Amino acid sequence: MNSTYESCIEACRRCLEECQNCFSEMVGKESANDCPECCVQCIDACLICIKLLIADSKFAAKYCELCAEMCEWCAEQCGEHDHAHCQKCKEACLECAVACRRVA
Repeated sequence: MNSTYESCIEACRRCLEECQNCFSEMVGKESANDCPECCVQCIDACLICIKLLIADSKFAAKYCELCAEMCEWCAEQCGEHDHAHCQKCKEACLECAVACRRVA
């Protein structure tokens, strides 16, 4: 497997985990923006991205572009909160966006 894919898969995995944690921590808390909804969507985006990269799909690069956009949106939303879990999610989302853009 392509080493760029490997680093992107790992970044997507970390992002998926941090988004899941952020979503779990935000349940029942007020949010003035799209957090935790963005986390739910980002989890799905990263999971699909991982699957396409592992399969070496001809659509992997195109999907990585979309995944990067979704991760940047989620980073923006979570970054507006001071919670430690939101800040960790923001960082993982930004790292994932960079890795996905390398593939795209």
